[in-house]
Amino acid sequence: MNLDPLFGVFGAPLPDLATIPVAAVQVSPQVPGSRALEDVARASLAGMVMAAPPGTAERRYVQALSLRALKPGAPFTVMAPKEKGGSRIAKELESFGCSVEAASRRHQRICQTVCPAAFDAEAETLMDAAITAGGLSFVEAMGLWSQPGIFSWNRVDPGTALLLSVLPAFAGHGADLGCGIGVIARAVLASANITEIDLIDIDRRAITVARRNITDRRATFHWADVRKLAALKGLDFVVMNPPFHDGGLEDRALGQAFVQQCHHVLRDGGAAWLVANLHLPYESVLSADFSQVTLRAERGGFKVYEAKK
Repeated sequence: MNLDPLFGVFGAPLPDLATIPVAAVQVSPQVPGSRALEDVARASLAGMVMAAPPGTAERRYVQALSLRALKPGAPFTVMAPKEKGGSRIAKELESFGCSVEAASRRHQRICQTVCPAAFDAEAETLMDAAITAGGLSFVEAMGLWSQPGIFSWNRVDPGTALLLSVLPAFAGHGADLGCGIGVIARAVLASANITEIDLIDIDRRAITVARRNITDRRATFHWADVRKLAALKGLDFVVMNPPFHDGGLEDRALGQAFVQQCHHVLRDGGAAWLVANLHLPYESVLSADFSQVTLRAERGGFKVYEAKK
């Protein structure tokens, strides 16, 4: 998609650390409704400000895509907390042929550069490699499609594994809140008594690969923020491994909001099954909203609850 001379913004950079035009085009896959950076035409953006993701493969991927999308001479500002990849940004940009000015403010490493007029062969090769390494791929160990940047992108995380080990065979219409690449929903769909399952995730990449991983017609996919769901109501069940990090920082309120949404979307008598780290105090939130809360499993630093409305 050709964005012409528009300005790009990736994620939520701290506004006092960079100038972001009001009409800037959001290109983060974790902002529902945003443009896909992969679809931005080469040399079409007038500038970019990026809150760089913490994962190395994902960060190099979006930096390389951004440089391809920027016009020659267009400003490019990349920032991240020092301990979340910020200390590596300058070297990564320099490897792509950029001259970088770096500074530190508010625990962020801020790197400023301009898109080179031309990239030499080495820089082009490194950008190609970064785009390949950070792109959509088939993970042989799981037998599923995935992409760096998605939660637990190349393995089934221990919490999800514990949840899968105790899930019952569901029936009716349910939802997987924060579905990721679709591991839990695939297991749920093994029951012939499932009529429909809605998979919801805030990450466009997760929804893209979940569509590849689940071809069952009973599955419906939504690129959306679970906390802002309105249409889903009267469900028979909900399954989830709720997130508790936002922007790389622990945010217990995020997982608690997922629990509250479970109550909102379930019918009376419906059940929510969720897994959480042992240190997260979901019990009080569950007990406040649900009529019956049962600990179904506890192992390896995780706990699984069934909560009935």
